[in-house]
Amino acid sequence: MLRFTGLDQQYPDKRPAKERRKDFDEIYAPFSAKAGADQAERCSQCGVPFCQSGCPLHNDIPDWLMLAAEGRMQEAWERSSATSTMPEICGRICPQDRLCEGACVIEQSGHGAVTIGAVETHITETAWKEGWITPIRPKRDTGFSVGVVGAGPAGLAAAERLREQGHSVTIYDRYDRAGGLLVYGIPNFKLDKAVVTRRTERLEKSGVVFKLNTELGRDVSLEELRARHDAVFLAIGTYKAHQLTCPGGGSAGLVPAMEYLTASNRRGFDETPEGFASGRLNAKDRRVIVIGGGDTAMDCVRTAIRQGASAVTCLYRRDRANMPGSAREVAHAEEEGVVFEWLSAPVAVLGDAQTVRGVRVQRMMLGTADASGRRRPMAIAGSESDMPADLVIAALGYEPEDVDSLTAGGGPVLTPRGTVRVTERCRTSLPGVYAGGDIVRGASLVVWAIKDGQDAAAVIHADLMARIAAEHAPELEPAE
Repeated sequence: MLRFTGLDQQYPDKRPAKERRKDFDEIYAPFSAKAGADQAERCSQCGVPFCQSGCPLHNDIPDWLMLAAEGRMQEAWERSSATSTMPEICGRICPQDRLCEGACVIEQSGHGAVTIGAVETHITETAWKEGWITPIRPKRDTGFSVGVVGAGPAGLAAAERLREQGHSVTIYDRYDRAGGLLVYGIPNFKLDKAVVTRRTERLEKSGVVFKLNTELGRDVSLEELRARHDAVFLAIGTYKAHQLTCPGGGSAGLVPAMEYLTASNRRGFDETPEGFASGRLNAKDRRVIVIGGGDTAMDCVRTAIRQGASAVTCLYRRDRANMPGSAREVAHAEEEGVVFEWLSAPVAVLGDAQTVRGVRVQRMMLGTADASGRRRPMAIAGSESDMPADLVIAALGYEPEDVDSLTAGGGPVLTPRGTVRVTERCRTSLPGVYAGGDIVRGASLVVWAIKDGQDAAAVIHADLMARIAAEHAPELEPAE
């Protein structure tokens, strides 16, 4: 270990931008065994591992780096998978520059962080290749049944941990494929869908039942699920897009980011979704403007490049330093030809009720910091200009759907912002009903959803075991 002074930081080989903008294949090649071990050896094995505290899952990062450096790959995988149900997915899509790698002591010392995410992916890909990852075979079946609503990262993580404990698990999801955001929200160039599919197939082989094309409030009610299962976990995510409030924000020609990304991902399954053939959801030969500064906006601009857009511009009202998205994703987008208009905000979407022809843009300046700690954007008078476009995509974030309508008014207590209120970690106001992921914390990172799913599984298991203990407890003799 401690080779960071003589061995430079190295990420896996990245395909040239000119090549990768032509397809949706992942942009990074996997580490070789030697490269993975070499980069793991750069770890300084800190007495206080800030990388671990910077990870929402509190992964045992120094331990599995040491094991990988020593070539003990199966042990490294066992240590990695002990705290994460999807390490190879987190290794691909987590913003490590804001989490574990950003907290790395070597990064702070100026030597460049250990490439934690790439090594994490390398370890688990080795495990898949060697056949170490097999279907779950619980030591015993508890006889309890748990219904999981939502087959996204929180739901899948909870299902895996619950099945490991011997519970019967059924997952309900509105879509025709399991994976949620992992399948329909994140592009293939960041996360190949085969990576997600083998995870869901493993769960199926482990006895987890998937009920797809089944929507809460339409095909099944919460009341029915509570009667059918001993516990219900709500992991329905946040899919209602924030609306652009400027003039023209209601135009049918303004495309929500998730609708655009879902259509593109369906094309990856050789489908032709509605709106793609007409060009509404297809950027080919079109001038594209994406409004927003998060990771979803980066997914949209990079997708538009691959679809053959004639020009792609990202509008963001703050500067690069205050952008919420991953700095690494911004760099990838710039390499691929995306133009960023920093300190620029839309004041109107130009066009009519059905089509768009551009965006009226106002230049901004940064004032004092707001409650989040970021400097507040302020408009510069007289700085408006029109920017032509054939396709305008709004990537402004998401909020919860109307949970009361999904549950016919019989759902759990909500917070003022429409998320599910939980007490004592993931318990809701309804007995036997739990919740986690974005529907509790609001739109957030995949890794936080995985953490919530794993935490919820632990609480659900403890509550079910407590029920057994209560049912079999000896009756207390009356006091004399």
